[in-house]
Order: sequence, then C-alpha cells, then structure tokens
Amino acid sequence: LHFGLSPGVLGRVFDGVGRVIDGGPPIAIGRRFRIEGLPLNPVARARPHDFIETGISAVDLMNSLVRGQKLPIFSGGGLPHDRLAVEIANHARLRGAEAQDFAIVFAGIGVPHASAEYFRRSFESSGVLERAALFLNLASDSSTQRLLTPRFALTAAEYLAFVEGKHVLVIMTDMTNYCEALREVSGAKGEVPGRKGFPGYLYSDLATLYERAGCVRGLLGTLTQLSILTMPSDDIGHPIPDLTGYITEGQIVLSPDLDRAGIYPPISVLPS
Repeated sequence: LHFGLSPGVLGRVFDGVGRVIDGGPPIAIGRRFRIEGLPLNPVARARPHDFIETGISAVDLMNSLVRGQKLPIFSGGGLPHDRLAVEIANHARLRGAEAQDFAIVFAGIGVPHASAEYFRRSFESSGVLERAALFLNLASDSSTQRLLTPRFALTAAEYLAFVEGKHVLVIMTDMTNYCEALREVSGAKGEVPGRKGFPGYLYSDLATLYERAGCVRGLLGTLTQLSILTMPSDDIGHPIPDLTGYITEGQIVLSPDLDRAGIYPPISVLPS
C-alpha cells in the first residue's frame, strides 16, 4: 500500500487508512510512499542531542522527550492519558527553533467515537490543528484497518521529517488496541499463538513501528514518538508493555493511586 502526500497534509483529519474525513477537498499528492516505510541504515542515524518541551514538568525534568527517540506512556483503564496526550500536543514546542519547523502527527487507534471527537475539538479549538495531521481509527472500524493506522500516520510523519525537514512529534494512542487487533488477525489466520495468545512476532512487529523514529545524518528533520498504551489489569509485565519497554528508551508510568489522590498528571516517578 502507498500513501500520497504533500505539505497539505497538515491541518487535515484522516481516517485510519488515510482518507480525508474533515469535509474538505482531497490533498494534492506530491509523492507516494510505501506505508511500511523504508529501512533506515543504522550507520546513517545521528545521535539525538536535543529535546521537545512538552509543558509537563514531570516529563521535561525527569524523563525528557528527546528528539529522534521513542518514549511510551504506560497507563491504565480510567487514567487521564487522553487528556495528557492532548495537553502535550497543545503545549509541545522546540527549544530555540521556529514554530513552523515543528509538526505533530496524532494517531488515535481503536478509540471510541466520543474520544475521537474530543481529540478533534481540542486540536481545532487550540489552533494546533494548523500544524498537525490527525488520523482517527474508531473502535467500530475493522481490525485490519487498526493495523494500518499507525503505518499511515508514521508514513506522513516520515515525509514531513525527512522530506520537508520538520521536527515531527508522533503521538499514538492506544497501542494496546493495535496489539489486540494483531492478535485477532493472527488468530483468524491460524497462526501459532505465543504468550497470552499474542503472535510470536509481536516484538518484531512493534519494532517495525517504534524504530521508524530517529535522526538521520545530513537531514534537518527528526521523528520523535510518544506512544500511549493501557496496561491490561495494570500489569507492567504483560507482553504489550513488556516488549514495548525493550524497544523504547524507558517509559513514563501513570499511577492509579496518584490519580485517586487527585494528583495530575499522575506520573509515578520511581518506575518511570
């Protein structure tokens, strides 16, 4: 599958497979890219050295979101990770760089209709939509579309970063929905299940998404990922957060105890 892209992708809202759903005209296609992305030579990777200021002190001071890296948020059911994602998107900025050099790609994976509308209204009312691209895959959409959503979003991010030279922040929520869709499709194909029914290639499949972040020598842009996943039963040893932690650079853990105590954001410092 290919995705036709141009700078006009910013300010638009797409469904999970790259179709415009904001009522506007289709985007003018400049170039087409494979949604699987192109392999990035490890030797071509530049060393990340700067960070993106999120406006969340517990993140900026304790576990900085470094440009070109991937940092997940481990959340749980009922915790305010959607609100946190929107606030980071609204307040994120580059240190010592122009605003037009920064872009956001937001991917909602398997989100309820109310959450999708919340994301859309929040981006529109804050003005962030002008420099953002939204990909919204609803919970009512098929599992196969759910597997394509992060790939379409990351393809748009790679275009903006490595062709247009922007510093791109990709926010993906909820990766648990993606992994469960992968398990469903794998079971339908009759593949041998692994731990907790997930396919044995879950690690390498997640790596094909997370490793698309990076800085490339000789190119101005960077691609940074902030992925959000809800831990089933708040179990950090579950295959989804466990394998994600192996691939990414640490993690930010939200605490239900802090949330019940009325502390926002409920970031637990020690396991983060």
